[in-house]
Amino acid sequence: MGTVVQLKNRINNSYSELKNSVEEKLILVEEKIKSKLSSKVGLVDEMTKYHLRTGGKKLRALLTLGSAKLCGYSKGGRDINLAACVELIHAATLMHDDVIDRGEIRRGKKTLNIIWGNQSSILVGDYLLSRCFEMMVEDGNLEVLKLLSSTSAEISQGEILQLQHKSEIDVLEETYLKIISAKTASLFAAATKVGSILANKENKIKEALEFYGKNLGLTFQIADDTLDYNSDLKLFGKEIGNDFYEGKITLPIILLYQKAKLDEKKELKQIFDKKERSEIEFKKVLSLIKKYNIISDCYEKAKYFINLASNSLSIFEESKEKTIFQNLTSFSLERTF
Repeated sequence: MGTVVQLKNRINNSYSELKNSVEEKLILVEEKIKSKLSSKVGLVDEMTKYHLRTGGKKLRALLTLGSAKLCGYSKGGRDINLAACVELIHAATLMHDDVIDRGEIRRGKKTLNIIWGNQSSILVGDYLLSRCFEMMVEDGNLEVLKLLSSTSAEISQGEILQLQHKSEIDVLEETYLKIISAKTASLFAAATKVGSILANKENKIKEALEFYGKNLGLTFQIADDTLDYNSDLKLFGKEIGNDFYEGKITLPIILLYQKAKLDEKKELKQIFDKKERSEIEFKKVLSLIKKYNIISDCYEKAKYFINLASNSLSIFEESKEKTIFQNLTSFSLERTF
């Protein structure tokens, strides 16, 4: 037990280091978001305030602030404004996600769609995006506007691609990577690139940070999908099985299907063809995942992207900020929350 807790603390410290390094600006980001989401329409105000109370890691906002600091941006508050933008894009996609996936719980609380219904949730998600675009226009930088608007479009395409392949047990690993690259990694990449744009860095720096963010995002999503089937992490209080019950085909299931015997493949297909899946079926899938050592295989796949992310930072001179970004690759893979 002691070893597990020590491991958890070491891993989660890398996230804390990033948060602590930009703590003052993060507070201003949260204030900016709160003021931007204020509305004269009672229902909008009520729903956005509820969303803000649910918290979250604010990782994408932290990446924006951290990359700006890494690149030497210090004067002005554009990083605060754009970190808020990135966070609003993420929040809007979560609201839309919960409607599409019929999500009921997020961050331990009921989702907006469960409390206020799908229509209101979609419209409030759209409201967040419109506020975000207002802030991008206020910033006035065309490169930033192009980057964040194209990223929003890419996220939407990723959602549609995932929907297109929902419950396809034999989906290609390549297709899965395309989905998470669009849905998750694109916003990570935009967040880290924004910092270099703010600091007016040359293209090779922008490209390095964009590449770092993309591979960090891929690692983050693979780890997230793997956590959902990692019953060994119940010590940390992680709810597992959400993706399974929603019928999402993620990397653990893709790799399991590749390794499974013919009769097991048939059973897996039957399970994921159903509209609803049972706890007994989930336990069956977990036993197969343990049998074929799938969790380990998933982490091996993720390590490839970790190495790509770490290597892209070699262009930067040694600094506290660079070390934090290097440490963050471990957090993205081994995090427990």
